[in-house]
Amino acid sequence: MPVVTYKVGDDISTDVIYPGRFMATVLPSETPKLAFADDAEFNERLRSGSVPAGAVLLAGKNFGCGSSREQAASTLAGHHLTIVARGFARIFLQNAINVGLRTVSCPGIEAEEGDTLVIGEEAVVNLRTGRGFGIEPLPAARRAIVEAGGLIPYTRRLLLEARSAEPAPAR
Repeated sequence: MPVVTYKVGDDISTDVIYPGRFMATVLPSETPKLAFADDAEFNERLRSGSVPAGAVLLAGKNFGCGSSREQAASTLAGHHLTIVARGFARIFLQNAINVGLRTVSCPGIEAEEGDTLVIGEEAVVNLRTGRGFGIEPLPAARRAIVEAGGLIPYTRRLLLEARSAEPAPAR
C-alpha cells in the first residue's frame, strides 16, 4: 500500500516540480534526477532511490500550475510516483496522462507524511485515521492511456491490435 512520502501545499507550479533552468534537459531518462531540484532533501531522497515506486506525493489544489512543460510530469513519472492532490492544473493533468503518471484527484484528502493510503476506484482511505475521501475518477479513455504507460504505448498497442485484426493479404 502506498505511503505518503512527501506533502506540498496549494499552487505548486511546474517550475517548483521541474525548474525552468533545466529546460535543455528533456530526455525522460535524464529528467527524473531534476525533480524538485530546489528542495535538496527531497531531491536527494528521489535520486538515491529511497522513495519506493508507487509512493504518494500529496498535494493541495492546483498542482502543476504555471507553464505547460511536459517535463514536470515526466520527471515524476520517472520515479513511478502516484500524485494524490485536491486538484490539478488542467495542462499538467493532460501531460501526466500522456506520460503515464498516475494521478488521483481527491478534493477532500487529509493525510500527513508517513500515512498509508488505500487508493480505490471511488475513494482514498487513510489507514491512520480510518477516514475515506471521495475521488474524481478519470474518464475511461484517459485511464486506459495511463494504464498503458502513456499515450505513445497506448497508441502503439492500438496500432498493433488493428494490424493483427486485418485479414492476411491474398497470395
